[in-house]
Amino acid sequence: MPTANTPPSPPLKRAITGSMLTLFILGDVLGAGVYALAGVIAGEVGGAVWVALLVALGFALLTAGSYAELVTKYPHAGASAVFAARAYKSPLVSFLVGFCMLAAAVTSAAGLSLAFAGDYLAAFIDIPAHVAAMIFLVVIGLLNARGIKESLSANLVMTTIELSGLLLVIVAAAWFLRGGEGDFSRVVEFKSGVNPAFAVLGAALLAFYSFVGFETSANLAEEIRDVRKTYPRALFAALIIAGAIYMAVSIGAAVVMPVEQLANSTAPLLEVVKASGLGIPPQLFAFIALIAVANGALLTMIMASRLAYGMAHQRLLPSVLGGVLAQRRTPAAAIAATTLVAIVLTLTGSLATLAQTVVLLLLFVFISTNLAVLVLRRDKVAQEHFRVPTWVPVLGVASCLLLMTQQDVQTWLRAGALLLAGVVLYGITRAGGVQPLKAEDYKVVDS
Repeated sequence: MPTANTPPSPPLKRAITGSMLTLFILGDVLGAGVYALAGVIAGEVGGAVWVALLVALGFALLTAGSYAELVTKYPHAGASAVFAARAYKSPLVSFLVGFCMLAAAVTSAAGLSLAFAGDYLAAFIDIPAHVAAMIFLVVIGLLNARGIKESLSANLVMTTIELSGLLLVIVAAAWFLRGGEGDFSRVVEFKSGVNPAFAVLGAALLAFYSFVGFETSANLAEEIRDVRKTYPRALFAALIIAGAIYMAVSIGAAVVMPVEQLANSTAPLLEVVKASGLGIPPQLFAFIALIAVANGALLTMIMASRLAYGMAHQRLLPSVLGGVLAQRRTPAAAIAATTLVAIVLTLTGSLATLAQTVVLLLLFVFISTNLAVLVLRRDKVAQEHFRVPTWVPVLGVASCLLLMTQQDVQTWLRAGALLLAGVVLYGITRAGGVQPLKAEDYKVVDS
């Protein structure tokens, strides 16, 4: 950490506007999940995929409300760990919350790199998957280090392409219906032999993964212009837009194709486009899917590096991670460290294994954030900020606990192993004589 004789690192640059933030969140939410998971969700719930997506959107909006209140109340990089530090007054709890978020982000980026290096990339080039994943993560890291404005400018282009792919599915379904084909009755059919309520809940866990990503924006609080007004508007707008697109895509997919075909496909949306008769080249859709994966990985690594930077300034991680590249004013050390860890994680499991671990880790974080809203109601700040009704964080906690009941034992064991690694790292940091900041040491950053 800087001493009295060393100048502090320069602050992060406030370069993010409301429209940029909306596109950031939308691009992160509309990631690779929907391109791959539509068929899996259909296999769980039947043709009524949109019902599971609607339930998942409701769950996501509850926790998003808690983030909107806390980010506008305490606009710091480090977000969830900062909220935990203020609420629970325990450096260990704060570390574990931040570490869960950090572990989930880096694990997600590793999984996305494997998705990028898989069958979609094979449509264009033959290269070993792990080599392609490593190169991909290095390129993402270099773009991240160049600057937040440059990164989000790239996000604008990639989000536009990503959206075009989903809109193409909707157009393809409409074209199919225009020819007098399609079966609307499948949209309200649930999986046979299963109670519809249990089918929707099981599918909602998978659908929830498609909305994960909104929480990453909280770590950009110190780089958002007029954060207290901008953040809630951008957050809710992006989630509602994403939900509307998802439901239109899922309805279109169910109308065009039988549920069995959707459930058995690893590229369900591509199958929908093919079946529509529009004659779209398969490589075009493969390219769009690659862009979707790349966009998700870029935004996830932006969040991971800002979170590591914030935790370093909380003295929960080594101080070297709090360094800022003077010319670019980006957290270069944190970017390098998170990129290296993501590369290592690509060697430890499959995309499915990594994705399941991500969801469970994030549910722990979401419970902490929802509870922090209730605990911190007694902490008054001078600045006006967004506030949600008390029932929102209460239902947010309940929704996370409900989703946790749908996780299998192996996922719990993997997440537990990661948390144990976090406890060991925390102990090593404390053994070096570094004392974490106390809750009263945090100052609200003026926006």
